[in-house]
Amino acid sequence: MRKSLLRSLRRTVTRAAVPEGAADAAVPAARCPVDALTAVAPTPVHASVPGPAGLLEEAEDFIRLHHSEDPTAGDPDARIAAVRAEIEATGTYRHTPAELVHGARVAWRNSNRCIGRLYWRSLRIRDLRHISDADGVAAEAVTHLRRATNGGRIRPLITVFAPDAPGRPGPRIWNEQLVRYAGYTGRSGAVTGDPRNTGLTELALRLGWPGGPGTSFDVLPLVIEDSDGKPRLFELPDDAVLEVELDHPEQSWCAGLGLRWHAVPAIANMCLEIGGICYPAAPFNGWYMGTEIGARNLADTDRYDLLPRIAEGLGLDTSDDRSLWKDRALVELNRAVLHSFDRAGVTIADHHTESRRFLTHMDRERGHGRRVGADWSWIVPPISGSATPVFHRTYDPAQSHPTYVHHPEAAARARGDFDM
Repeated sequence: MRKSLLRSLRRTVTRAAVPEGAADAAVPAARCPVDALTAVAPTPVHASVPGPAGLLEEAEDFIRLHHSEDPTAGDPDARIAAVRAEIEATGTYRHTPAELVHGARVAWRNSNRCIGRLYWRSLRIRDLRHISDADGVAAEAVTHLRRATNGGRIRPLITVFAPDAPGRPGPRIWNEQLVRYAGYTGRSGAVTGDPRNTGLTELALRLGWPGGPGTSFDVLPLVIEDSDGKPRLFELPDDAVLEVELDHPEQSWCAGLGLRWHAVPAIANMCLEIGGICYPAAPFNGWYMGTEIGARNLADTDRYDLLPRIAEGLGLDTSDDRSLWKDRALVELNRAVLHSFDRAGVTIADHHTESRRFLTHMDRERGHGRRVGADWSWIVPPISGSATPVFHRTYDPAQSHPTYVHHPEAAARARGDFDM
């Protein structure tokens, strides 16, 4: 399977002079012309910082959690006293490197919608809290993708940029993920590409992006804003985006559909919240579970809606739902995804294995005396749910902290809504 590294830069790359300072804690792209920024009004940015009393309470809860789980952390009372003094003096506080590492990993452990939490301790943390400008964020987002890709052996990784602080909001990445495909709306209303991203695609075009070749899989530029609240564009270099061309193990016609998907699912617009501190730009990734691509991204009727085309290729009768043509097409599409990633040497999980591993995670956490929150509707895979062990049980949906939070304004930015 050929690994596609697509798209060439159309403009000169402007690289920020960013100190490396990006060592893993565990073990630039093309720029939009300045005058194009006047095409949209800046998005109001409000730093997500609680008041001093609330911040101190959340900070104390986190510090005690950290010290209870890390035997090297020592007595929490001295640290709490130092944080209290810092909050009283500045209105906020700064996590130690060890606190950031622990907080980011526990946030993954507490992600109620994630089935792959067994690996939470393996998350690598890039502490880039000194970077708050859009150029620096863009350059290091590219570095994140390269390191996470790791030649196809995907590494769980998070890159943490400057947090929100009183009067000093941190940077924001508008894209839902670092790699997203454009959705071009034609005059008839038909969409070429991913319909989920039509709003962000239109915004990027207004900001000066010339658009891609016009395929169904044109990689969008990053849309990043810093403290001035103005979104700017940064295209991703070819070598930062590994993509897998999709084929089927038996159906040779499948290759002719020209399907592909990117290798690293790096969530970019969720806020990492640790002890009352919000890190609004903290892109993080694990690796894909096959159904995320085959049963949702490529199959949902409001996304690529490929089941009718797959069914046609298979010669299925689509005139009656009772023929179960959708079910049969869905299984074969998911087989194609797993087969293609395996043949390309790119890490991917299947939903049966990951379901068993999630129960292993629950058992381990209970062995440590910790509850496991979970959202049943997200934990149960979107195909063959009742054939997996996670289906036949209930879960406690209560959310623990630290965690990753999807704020409404971040979702609006991902839709390209800028007049908020």
